[in-house]
Amino acid sequence: MQFGLRELVDIGLVTFAFYRLILLVKGTRAVSIIYGLILILVIYYLSEEFGLLTLNWLLANFLGSMFLVIIIFFQQDIRRALSELGAGSLWRRRNVSDRLVNEVVYAALNMAKSRTGALIVFERAIPLGDIIARGVEIKAGMSRELLVTIFTPGTPLHDGAVVIRDGQVEAAGCILPLSSGVEHSTKLGTRHRAAIGASEESDAVALVVSEERGVISLAQGGVLSENLNEAQLKDALRNALEK
Repeated sequence: MQFGLRELVDIGLVTFAFYRLILLVKGTRAVSIIYGLILILVIYYLSEEFGLLTLNWLLANFLGSMFLVIIIFFQQDIRRALSELGAGSLWRRRNVSDRLVNEVVYAALNMAKSRTGALIVFERAIPLGDIIARGVEIKAGMSRELLVTIFTPGTPLHDGAVVIRDGQVEAAGCILPLSSGVEHSTKLGTRHRAAIGASEESDAVALVVSEERGVISLAQGGVLSENLNEAQLKDALRNALEK
């Protein structure tokens, strides 16, 4: 077989596609599903080798509809991937200002210390216009004082989420979709489930301050990282927003 430029481009594109797929599902619940599907393939192979006819027949029928199974299992991940592809986020890396990260982190630390609940969502490549439309337009420059004021108990907007777009506070009092995952329904509060839900439906990053425990968490891709200290929060937030 002759190996030329066309074959090199073909291999490069397939490699890049698999690389982006791995980055997309890394750290999400999709990884567990992939491991389960791989295990089923191994069992199917072994059942054929050892002549386990009934088991082999059942698995063969299951694997025959594998494409439909993948669509059902990964519908949210596929939708998010297509949204990111359309928004162009797969091809570029963002620069995040230190001031934005510092202002948000210091505001979050202040609210965690005073046990003030907060939910801050960062818009990335996928627009959050529908979420912003359900809130109150702010369009103000970013500052820790503004964030602390918005989430002060008793103020009109403290119960909703703040959406940050292009480094400024775009809207407040926004309502987010709640995560429907069973594992999230009992141990997490509404703010945390809303943060996970927003990160499942889009490529948004959501920061949560718990008023019950005074801890700070960060949601990305449907995964919640909890109890972050100042250094961890700065690193996690910068890494998440630069992707």
